Amino acid sequence: MKNMNYNYVFLFYDVKQERVNKVFKKCKKYLNHWQKSVFRGAITPANIIELENELNKIINKDEDFISIIKIVNYKSIGETTIGNNYKNTEDIFI
Repeated sequence: MKNMNYNYVFLFYDVKQERVNKVFKKCKKYLNHWQKSVFRGAITPANIIELENELNKIINKDEDFISIIKIVNYKSIGETTIGNNYKNTEDIFI
């Protein structure tokens, strides 16, 4: 499979409390905060690499989990949202 130029990502994480704020701020630098520990947004391939490198410096790989779902084109996403789409969740971490 050839290299893909991903330009949209969904990112979610489960990290230890002492690293939550650092991970949150780093994700917020590159992506839109969506809900609790979920981010998403358009991003350049170079910024994906930069974000991954910065997160790798923060987390403990034995204790923490981060998933980045990379999508080539945001127009190909089918999304259904059911329930309350509460947008002020970032206040929890500030």
